[in-house]
Amino acid sequence: MKARLYNKYVTDVVPALKQKHNYANIHQVPRMVKIVVNMGVSASLEKGAIEDAAKDLAQITGRKAVVSKSRHDIANFKLREGQPIGCRVTLRKDAMYEFFDRLVATALPRIRDFRGLSPRKFDGRGNYTFGVSEQTIFPEIELDKIKRTQGMDITIVTTSPTNEGALDLLKLLGFPFADK
Repeated sequence: MKARLYNKYVTDVVPALKQKHNYANIHQVPRMVKIVVNMGVSASLEKGAIEDAAKDLAQITGRKAVVSKSRHDIANFKLREGQPIGCRVTLRKDAMYEFFDRLVATALPRIRDFRGLSPRKFDGRGNYTFGVSEQTIFPEIELDKIKRTQGMDITIVTTSPTNEGALDLLKLLGFPFADK
């Protein structure tokens, strides 16, 4: 069974975008390709910080997190090559739509004084990246078991070549953008 948001995309969003932008072919209509959730962890923290971040990220996304390691030595940051510096999860297809649905419906409204996300955070190629300051906005995380608050970056990758097409796609999917 497909995700609820995917069914909404097929039945409501595709016809609306096709009519608004006058796409001749159904394959021109923008769609979400993947969502990447990334947690950067300071290398100078205690040894369990990476494991805690990976465990939290696995609880949030439902997928095992991949630990990112540094590629170079950087003396100013006291960083050595191969040292763990963060973790990430890439979500595609049904897992992506389920995560997007939970993000929009439950997690983002739990941010204090939330008035929507800025529509100016597109990269020029139809991808949207935003940051979340703490992982406690997700209902899957138990507040009693948190050792440290950890922020994360979430990137939504679309097939739209322009920011306007991606903005229309995300708005029709229910993404909460702030008024300009």
